[in-house]
Amino acid sequence: MPPRTRAQWRLLIKGGKVVNDDLSVMADVYVEDGVVQQVGPNLNPEPSTGLVVLDATNKLVIPGGIDTHTHMEFPFMGSRSKDDFYTGTKVKQEMESLVQNKGVNSFKMFMAYKDIYMVNDEELYEAFSCCKELGAVAQVHAENGELIAQGAKKMLAMGITGPEGHELCRPEEVEAEATQRAITIANAVNCPLYVVHVMSKSSAKVISNARREGKVVYGEPIAASLGTDGTNYWNKDWAHAAAYVMGPPLRPDPSTPGFLMNLLANDDLSVTGTDNCTFDICQKALGKDDFTKIPNGVNGVEDRMSVIWEKGVHSGKMDENRFVAVTSTNAAKIFNLYPKKGRIAVGSDADIVIWDPKATRTISAKTHHQANNFNIFEGMVCHGVPVVTVSRGKVVYEGGVFNVTAGEGKYVSRPPFPPYVYKRVRQREQVCQPVSVKRAPYTGTVSGTAVTRK
Repeated sequence: MPPRTRAQWRLLIKGGKVVNDDLSVMADVYVEDGVVQQVGPNLNPEPSTGLVVLDATNKLVIPGGIDTHTHMEFPFMGSRSKDDFYTGTKVKQEMESLVQNKGVNSFKMFMAYKDIYMVNDEELYEAFSCCKELGAVAQVHAENGELIAQGAKKMLAMGITGPEGHELCRPEEVEAEATQRAITIANAVNCPLYVVHVMSKSSAKVISNARREGKVVYGEPIAASLGTDGTNYWNKDWAHAAAYVMGPPLRPDPSTPGFLMNLLANDDLSVTGTDNCTFDICQKALGKDDFTKIPNGVNGVEDRMSVIWEKGVHSGKMDENRFVAVTSTNAAKIFNLYPKKGRIAVGSDADIVIWDPKATRTISAKTHHQANNFNIFEGMVCHGVPVVTVSRGKVVYEGGVFNVTAGEGKYVSRPPFPPYVYKRVRQREQVCQPVSVKRAPYTGTVSGTAVTRK
């Protein structure tokens, strides 16, 4: 019999608890042609040779996770970017084309990496204005690049060349200051802002306060900042310490992960990514004598869901519905993929995970599937294990076995003006504009001498 195409898969997921961001219900899920067709108790579709039945008894059936932040095959810190800022900013027309013709609805700006990616306040203002005009979400890597550059010089001059210098030259107030500045600039142009990789208490507090003031801002802690900390930079083993180098750095305050998880659970922070950008130890060793030359990046894409379940749900900080919200639904809403993605409902794409909340696994570089020779979560025991993964209606992982082929991924076009983000923005645009004061014209004497600046 010839192999089935993806569209020919018919799936029945029986006996599980379907968990969405707003409620959980005992229900079966029937999938056909890559789309959820029915959700309800005791489904019994007509049997056929194409029907695959999956038993989800005592397990959760959740929407597939959406990792909001990854870097795959990303050329970084090995060579200098060729673009100057003129060629980097003439892209206003290109941004418009990407939004209208290519389905791109978010753009990321760097406030760090001086002389490579860093943009100044005026450029941020222009970029945010363009994003709002086009209906895109503005994203920022929020760190004060100028202070980092000066701090790095200072550390090296003091003879601090190891990975601890990386954190010492870019402490959390550097992240918090840039976060506050980005929020202020975005608010000035009424542009929604998405702060990537929130790494510190200070930055998280800035975002939390801004949201409570009514500003349209979303914070993205990542698996690394929720699951480990920056004390590793002071490890006596250079390779171990260098493995954790990323920007912004992990923070040496060991209570940071729990603090960020609390804010994530309470909606002060909104979504989770990984900023997955892996370099092996040999690549990290490019900076063996100078921490500024250690390629920035850590793993996370494989372990994000388990780390968040362990540190969030198993610990009692959040429930299963909030877990679905922060790993899938909120991202789908922010980037205008909802409800095709981020939900299990009739008409949604069949991106589904059967999740065993009772099972455990131990994270290790010896058993992970990432092409890297260390794992920053090494030895962490995680409750919550994916048993089956379904992608667009096809079982791509089951019982430890993958059934995927390179190139099976599909680009998803994202329309501009996501309602979840832009409803408030558009209303404010209509009713919150400044109005001039009506007053009688001045009729008094005017100085005959022009005021000149000294």
